[in-house]
Amino acid sequence: MSDQQQTILVVDDTLANLDLLKAILTPFYVVKMATNGETALKIVEKQHPDLILLDVMMPGMDGHEVCRRLKSNPQYVDIPIIFVTAMAETENEQIGFDLGAVDYFVKPIKPALLKARIKTHLALADQRRECEIMVKLRTHELATSQKDAIYMLGEAGHYNDNDTGVHIWRMAQYAGALARAAQWSVSQVELLELAAPMHDTGKIGISDSILKVPRKLTDDEWVVMRSHTNIGYGILNVSKTPLFQMAAEIALHHHEKWDGSGYPGGLSGKEIPQAARIVAIADVFDALTMKRPYKEAWPIDKAFDTLKQDANKHFDPELVNLFISIKDEIVSIKSYWDKNIQLKNICSVI
Repeated sequence: MSDQQQTILVVDDTLANLDLLKAILTPFYVVKMATNGETALKIVEKQHPDLILLDVMMPGMDGHEVCRRLKSNPQYVDIPIIFVTAMAETENEQIGFDLGAVDYFVKPIKPALLKARIKTHLALADQRRECEIMVKLRTHELATSQKDAIYMLGEAGHYNDNDTGVHIWRMAQYAGALARAAQWSVSQVELLELAAPMHDTGKIGISDSILKVPRKLTDDEWVVMRSHTNIGYGILNVSKTPLFQMAAEIALHHHEKWDGSGYPGGLSGKEIPQAARIVAIADVFDALTMKRPYKEAWPIDKAFDTLKQDANKHFDPELVNLFISIKDEIVSIKSYWDKNIQLKNICSVI
C-alpha cells in the first residue's frame, strides 16, 4: 500500500492544531479531521483510517475514552493510535500506552519526527496484517491436512466396507447432534465429529480372512476381531493432541456395553467414556439404516425402536432418550446424506 493511499484521522478540538497537522501530513497521506470524540468515532466507522492522531484533552468525550472504545471493538482494535497532547506528565503517557496507543507525542510537534514515527507505525501495522493473513492461511492448511488424515484413517478402518466415506461422516454428524443434545460445548462437539470417524481404525490390523468371512465367526476368530479396539487405540494414542486422545478413547471403548457385557474392558455404565457411549449409539443406528450387501436398510422407526429396546443393556438409557428426542434432526442428517449418495451415483453414470 502506498503512502498516498493511506488515510490518517486527526482528532483535536483546536482548529489551529488541526490546520498544522493537516499541512504537515497532506503531501503524504489522505487526512481526515474531527474536532471531538463523537465525530471521530463516526469517521472511523465510515472511513476506517490507517492511523489516528488523537488529542487527549477535549470537551465531552476525551481522547482516552475514544481510544478505549476503539480498542474494545474487534473491527478497530488494530488501528494504530498515537496520542498528541500538551499533557507531558509521565502518568498520562502511561495511561495512553495502557489503553493500547502505540506512541505518545507532546506538543509542540516536531514535523520531521512525527512523519518518521507515523511512517514506522504504518509499516509495522502492514507487517502485522500480513503476518495475521499468513497465520490464518497456515492454520487453514493445517486444518485441511488434519481432516485429510482423519478421512484416511477412517477409510482405512472401513477399507472392506461399501459406502465408506459417507458412513463415517454421516455417523459423525449423528454423534455430534447427540453430543449437543447432551449439552457438550461447541468446541468439544467439533472434536467429537472429527474423532468419531476414526473409531474403527484398528480394523486395518485385522486380516481379510476374518473381515470378509461369509459366515458366523468362530470363537477364536472373534478374539482376533475384538482386538481391533486395542489396535486402534495403539495407533491413535501415539498423538497426545486432544483430538487424537479422544479418538483413541473412542476406538478402545466403542464396543463396551452399558450392562458390562462388551469389550475389551467389560466396562459398565458411566465407567465407559461418554464419547464412546455416544459413538456407539450413532454407529449402530447408522449401521441399521444402511443398505449392505447382506441386508436391506432398516426403516428409521424400526432402528429407533431397537435402540430403545437395547437401552440399559447395550446403550446408555439417558443418551438413547436424548437421541430419540432429536429424531427430526437425525432424520434430516440422514436425508442430506441420502441425497448426496444419489447425486454421486447419478454423476458416476454420467
